Amino acid sequence: MSKTIGRKTLVSLFETMLRIRRFEEEVNLLFVGGNMPGTIHLYLGEEAVASGVCAHLSAEDIITSTHRPHGHMIAKGVTTPSLMAELYGKTTGCCKGYGGSMHVGDASKGALPAIAIVGGGIPLATGCALAFKYRNDKQVAVCFLGDGATNEGAFHEAVNMAAIWDLPIVYVIENNFYGASTPVSQVTRVKKLSDRAAAYGMPSKTIDGNDVIKVYDAAGNAIDRARKGGGPFILECLTYRRCGHSRSDGNAYRDPDESKKWMARDPIELFLKKLISKRVLTRKKAQEINNQIKAEIADAIEFGRNGPDPQPEDTLLHVFCEEDV
Repeated sequence: MSKTIGRKTLVSLFETMLRIRRFEEEVNLLFVGGNMPGTIHLYLGEEAVASGVCAHLSAEDIITSTHRPHGHMIAKGVTTPSLMAELYGKTTGCCKGYGGSMHVGDASKGALPAIAIVGGGIPLATGCALAFKYRNDKQVAVCFLGDGATNEGAFHEAVNMAAIWDLPIVYVIENNFYGASTPVSQVTRVKKLSDRAAAYGMPSKTIDGNDVIKVYDAAGNAIDRARKGGGPFILECLTYRRCGHSRSDGNAYRDPDESKKWMARDPIELFLKKLISKRVLTRKKAQEINNQIKAEIADAIEFGRNGPDPQPEDTLLHVFCEEDV
């Protein structure tokens, strides 16, 4: 474990990871039980990536997210009640019920509403980074994307632009080895997706995305470098979702031995064992934190469930009209 990370930060990382896990577990039950509308793509198993990266960001820094956004949003500071209300489609949601599961966000927290289109957030984050540099701000953009998004044209165009203009952005590839049901090995020949950075003349790194300390350290270096004018960086985090691509996915395409290996590497349990061995936490204290978070999520569910529904006339709000110009 890194000796430079203070006890308060270590506990905060654990709390964030556990908050994401408990939120997603409850949301899964609500969807399966038919108590929540829409569809869902859970972040179960990938908690270390969002937690380790976003720990270095302020509300002024921005992130863009994917169709699997809940974890990113929680790590960036979006509240669980506002997230839950959004998933219920209530006006008290973080996007006032207009977004739903795949489009959650809160601009006041620097969390732009997620984009469900694969690779859709990449040019948006790059544009934000361009604005930061143009204004000579010290803000940083972080773009979360999946392994499948690295094959999109938007990725290559945006990354090249970030490189030639030395933009303050970090591209975080969450490589969970599958684009829906397609193994990444079937759609690209490179062994490491981070190696694609060489084509654009930018540095990169591939790390164990299930080790939150490694994520925290690597992301911290990349973000600090970008903030100081060092330019863009590609950080590939190897991780694994502990669920199907979406709630209708039974995971039949994944090799059982592969799944068994990764399931044994639960990022939360691995981190907790380290915290206990270093006497940062005890099992008893960890259970107390778990109980507090479960109570928080229970309250968030009640807040979301009991919020006001949008009215038909609300469809006319927040719509661009030529007459308004």
